[in-house]
Amino acid sequence: IPLDVMYEDDDLLVLNKASGMVVHPAPGNPDGTLVNALLHHCKGKLSGIGGVERPGIVHRLDKDTSGCLVVAKSDPAHQSLVTQFSERSTMEKLYLAVTDGVPKPGKDTVFTHIGRHPVNRQKMAVVNPPGGKTAITDYEVLATDAATVTALVLCHLHTGRTHQIRVHMHHKGAPLVGDPIYGKTNKNTTHAGRLMLHAWRLAFNHPISGQPLRFESPIPAEFEPWTSKAPLP
Repeated sequence: IPLDVMYEDDDLLVLNKASGMVVHPAPGNPDGTLVNALLHHCKGKLSGIGGVERPGIVHRLDKDTSGCLVVAKSDPAHQSLVTQFSERSTMEKLYLAVTDGVPKPGKDTVFTHIGRHPVNRQKMAVVNPPGGKTAITDYEVLATDAATVTALVLCHLHTGRTHQIRVHMHHKGAPLVGDPIYGKTNKNTTHAGRLMLHAWRLAFNHPISGQPLRFESPIPAEFEPWTSKAPLP
């Protein structure tokens, strides 16, 4: 499996993950995952903290989400990155999403708890405290398309819950285009041919040197009808 490596040194690498690629082996996806490709690329030199199934994996992207993913090659790097990801003070994660419907207001912070859906265990849902875990997403509508009633939305994650943006946009009445779990079943969800969620920008401090690093993943062509309408921040 070819890897799209945006940056690599002795401690970490940053990848541009393709939509449709599974990050780590799981029941139903034993081969053809990012971890398999990483083990081959790094010749086994990956952090062992995640265990045999998730070597080097500091954070996940859903299978159908594309964009920036950082992988630790050494244990000290892994520990530093996990700390940065949990404390969030030195880290920035920005996503671009296309929503089916326009979230109102156009700029807001969604602050909820997210946990397993009480009926469908494959889904996550907004749940009442003390259930679930705190989930915080800042969002801003960058562009809208009146004909399809869709919007390009910039999302800034302050927490990293499973399906967080997908659940929060659904909660705002504007689920992501192409979302098979939380989306609306209509014409908008099928023409994109993928989940319209892209991990666009990732910034953090180098785990060993402390130097600030910032990466932007090329925006997939499927987003062009919306990104052409607005300058990105």
